[in-house]
Amino acid sequence: MEGINLNKLEAVMERLLVPIATKLNAQRHVVAIRDAFILTFPITMAGSMIVLINNAILAPDGFIAKILHLGDIFPNLSASQAVLAPVLNGSTNILAVMVVFLIGRNLALNMKGDDLLAGLTSVSVYFILYPNTVNIEGVGYLKTQYLGPQGLFVALVVGLLVGEFVTRLSMTDKLKITLPPEVPPAVSRAFAILIPIMIVTMGFSVINYVITRAYPDGINALIYKVLQQPLTALSNNVGSILAFSIVSNFLWILGIHGPNTVAAIREPLFAEAGQANLKWVNEHGTAWGAPYHATWAVNDAFANYGGSGCTLGLIIAVFIFSKREDYKDIIKLSVAPGLFNINEPIIFGLPVVLNPLLVIPFVLAPVINVLIGYAAIQAGIIPPIAYQVPWTTPGPLIAFLGTGGNYVALAIGLLCLLAATVVYTPFVIAANKTLERENEAQA
Repeated sequence: MEGINLNKLEAVMERLLVPIATKLNAQRHVVAIRDAFILTFPITMAGSMIVLINNAILAPDGFIAKILHLGDIFPNLSASQAVLAPVLNGSTNILAVMVVFLIGRNLALNMKGDDLLAGLTSVSVYFILYPNTVNIEGVGYLKTQYLGPQGLFVALVVGLLVGEFVTRLSMTDKLKITLPPEVPPAVSRAFAILIPIMIVTMGFSVINYVITRAYPDGINALIYKVLQQPLTALSNNVGSILAFSIVSNFLWILGIHGPNTVAAIREPLFAEAGQANLKWVNEHGTAWGAPYHATWAVNDAFANYGGSGCTLGLIIAVFIFSKREDYKDIIKLSVAPGLFNINEPIIFGLPVVLNPLLVIPFVLAPVINVLIGYAAIQAGIIPPIAYQVPWTTPGPLIAFLGTGGNYVALAIGLLCLLAATVVYTPFVIAANKTLERENEAQA
């Protein structure tokens, strides 16, 4: 019966869902956005970790400073925070600028165009559309409001449009300026794409003029008011986290890398809320009071132990309850990577992919854990997850570090790990019975 169900499941997936997900994963605009956020991740992560260091070690009331009594040893410890405080200005606070460059560059690279000049033109156009400088006592000041997460949606649109238009126009021979061979290659390269760049920048300048006549604050303020602000409010909802979690994990069941597939949609949606929490910590020195409770960090902090599907709970359940040697052999090889949230050995070795027996717990365990973690935040038991923590951080330590060293969050994380183990246990026991029936049938 199980074999028949599996065959039917595979047939449905292969016919309906797999082709759609595969095409989406390869679509060049989706790939450009996804890879842009992947490339900015080390920068934003470094900024987050440095903020954590600044508030955990260099603040007298930080959890590490308290443990080591650093405030007593160094009376002026808090003054040293000024050294690392500007780090956010070079990471989170210029996220939109980095993203617009990378999207334009990634798209041109995919289309076999001049990736660097497409990326630079994207930055140029972004600032053509940027709000006018503010004059104070005869001095012009550039608003920084839309250089970071608040400018992301305009950055996404500009990167996609400029990358597409510049690359397509540069492939038109009539628009190319060809210089003699003796001219240095860098100069020839610049002139070859000069006319397309002029056309694109002039076009967006006209668009900016029209928009500012109707809405003087500019397209960034307009987009933020009409689109991004409502979407950020929508993202600050546990239902949004659960929806992305379910879709992502279900795609893994199909053998498709779920997190990568939904990243292009998920990252812009949750980015502003996550960075706003980090900014709060940088300004107040604590995660308590951070404005957004439901960020994607909640999923990472409570639902990804062992990797997608919270498979660290599956590992524990197999060790305790499984009688299947094939399961135990795979799990033994999966323990080390699983501790650091790498679970491909389980996904493809156990396997989880197209395994009807594990579909329910693989999707259900993260849902339960997100609800547990979110409920603890909403109840004021723990602060919001404000710090970005590397995804390879072992299990419940993500919740501990993400809250700035809150020990109750660590306990909630351990509770989530227990909950995942409980969810997986009946299905591991069912797998034992499946093996017994198979052995009886062969006898």
